[in-house]
Amino acid sequence: MRTCHSLPYLQHVLSVITVLSAIAFPWTPAASQITPLESELLADLPYRHIGPVGNRVSAVTGVPGDANTYFFGAASGGVFRSNDGGHHWDPVFDNQNVASIGSIAIAPSDANVVWVGTGEAFIRSNVSIGNGIYRSTDGGDTWEAKGLERSGRIGRIVIHPTNSDIVYAAVLGHLYGPQTERGVYRTIDGGETWERVLFVSEDAGAVDLVMDPNNPRILFTATWEMLIRTWGRWSGGPGSGIYMSRDGGDTWEKLEGNGLPQGTLGKIGLAMTPADSDRIYALIETNSNRTFEPLDEHEGVLWRSDDGGRRWSMVNGDHTLAQRPLYYTRVVTAPDDEDEVHFLSTRYSRSLNGGESFMLGNAGGDNHDMWIDPLLPDRMIVGHDQGLSISTDRGKNWWRPRLPIAQMYHVNTDNRIPYFVYGNRQDGATQMGPSNSLTGGGISIGEWQSVGGCETGFSVPDPEDSNVVWSGCYDGILSRYDHRTQLARRVNVWPANSEGWAAGELRYRFQWTFPIHISQHDHERVYVGSQYVHVTTNGGQSWKVLSPDLTTNDKSLQEQTGGLTADDAGPTYAAVLFAITESPLQEGVIWTGSNDGLVQVTRDGGLTWRDVTGNIPNLPPLGTVSNIEPSRYNAGTAYLTVDLHQLGDTNPYVYRTTNFGDSWTSLSRGIPRSVFSYAHVIREDPVKPGLLYLGTENTLYVSLDDG
Repeated sequence: MRTCHSLPYLQHVLSVITVLSAIAFPWTPAASQITPLESELLADLPYRHIGPVGNRVSAVTGVPGDANTYFFGAASGGVFRSNDGGHHWDPVFDNQNVASIGSIAIAPSDANVVWVGTGEAFIRSNVSIGNGIYRSTDGGDTWEAKGLERSGRIGRIVIHPTNSDIVYAAVLGHLYGPQTERGVYRTIDGGETWERVLFVSEDAGAVDLVMDPNNPRILFTATWEMLIRTWGRWSGGPGSGIYMSRDGGDTWEKLEGNGLPQGTLGKIGLAMTPADSDRIYALIETNSNRTFEPLDEHEGVLWRSDDGGRRWSMVNGDHTLAQRPLYYTRVVTAPDDEDEVHFLSTRYSRSLNGGESFMLGNAGGDNHDMWIDPLLPDRMIVGHDQGLSISTDRGKNWWRPRLPIAQMYHVNTDNRIPYFVYGNRQDGATQMGPSNSLTGGGISIGEWQSVGGCETGFSVPDPEDSNVVWSGCYDGILSRYDHRTQLARRVNVWPANSEGWAAGELRYRFQWTFPIHISQHDHERVYVGSQYVHVTTNGGQSWKVLSPDLTTNDKSLQEQTGGLTADDAGPTYAAVLFAITESPLQEGVIWTGSNDGLVQVTRDGGLTWRDVTGNIPNLPPLGTVSNIEPSRYNAGTAYLTVDLHQLGDTNPYVYRTTNFGDSWTSLSRGIPRSVFSYAHVIREDPVKPGLLYLGTENTLYVSLDDG
């Protein structure tokens, strides 16, 4: 019987794995349970944070009137709390097996009651999901799961002002296909039971929710029709809209006409203020994409009601307020001034005249969430892609602490002692840092540095000369960095800028994280992947196409995407290579995997290629071949992982071949199925044959018997 063992992942200790119900995704029960390793075997294997600092914060809040206490939720790093005004932060959510946070709320009547909704609602291709809602009754020290396991993403939580057991949750869903568990949910017993009080459709969920601060019976919610696939994102449809309840959520009325936009709607952000219950703001995505549907004139961006939602007026049409709506779209009103309104988008901005004009601020870049203290309105916190910013003087000045939540796309190491670690940090620079410090006292922030490239993709050190690093970036940008000169030279395969173009219109389709591989037989031979394998042997001064198109080249996967707002960029490019690896044993044996489901291999250095996808048992089409690992011990052996979660399938697809792809064996038996069980990477131990490591969305597994 094949056995797998779990190890701690990130800061989670998962010595016992619980089989969870999938969140509206198809899966079948595992044939065998996972075997936990003996605790004494793990005692000397603690995880330690080595860096770098970063970065993406998706939810923020604080305790009203308490200038010292804040909480933030990371896009993929759990929940942190500060008790000293934001100078020091402690992780308080690491015992939970979910890392993506969508919303945080503190009960107005009891600051010890904190609710967390999991699953980020600021959408891009590289986002994780959640597994429900959690509650703490001791200020965040301990947490209890309180249901909504199939929610996918919870964009907003609101709590009754005098009864902390009455809670509303805006459930967006996983967004990877139709799902019934969407809408607005309400509990009146502290999460013991939930009632869905608003359901629009299987294609639309609730993304925002506000309660009248002066009358808890009045609620407004925004619903959003949104679909994510590997090859695109589509925002907008009949399921998007604004709904109002006047009876605490028992009944809802869709708000239409009376000044609201007439065309198709997309993502919507809402805001209210205790300064004036009649004042409501709605940041609305309307059509700006003529290829999505006919467009005569753009309808606007910001709407305002001054009479409790009965009538509306468009007060601003500037896209600065909601650039890239699916990734932003949040509006916050000052609690003591109904005309002061803040917009969280690519740039942070503020209006002092009800949204009619605005000024840019410097809270951060790529902003997502904001909280303003209702009792101390000069105190505010903003979450963004660089972390978070805190102001105590109403936004005149901001304090930005360093946080240990960097999102790294991939990781590589070199061969020096101590070895260095390399990776590309989302919305930051590439990173190189030591695995340990020779000076003692831990690894300082200053020991990390950039090595060319940019925020996306791979950074791969030369296996023979660790001074040289090949670093990727979006739009096919590739750098060759030399640590001796500390200079990075652009060595792109193709010079054209692909941003804004549909994949099918490009000569070379480079994904957001296109693969880079250095041959272990000749360190001057470097491979990168578009839909083709490209190779250089002269430091990137020239490139040769080594293969035919190794994808399906399905043109339906290469069309313009975005929906109401065009959003063509590397993350959605499909029919592209996602993995390239050469056998460390046999020169010329090169494996490729695409993000439309194909696995191909050459045994003659690229002269001929063979599609071995059809030999893989029970593999659905169009998955992302996220990793291929040729064996160090047998030239015909390779391992691979295929990720289908963006098609609504979170099963782990893990395989092994021992005959160059002629046949494959599934290695996924024994991996517990859950919303997080889709596999990203498999690695073979460099010293011990048969020792394998498998990484899924939230767990690291080890096999002692070759899977």
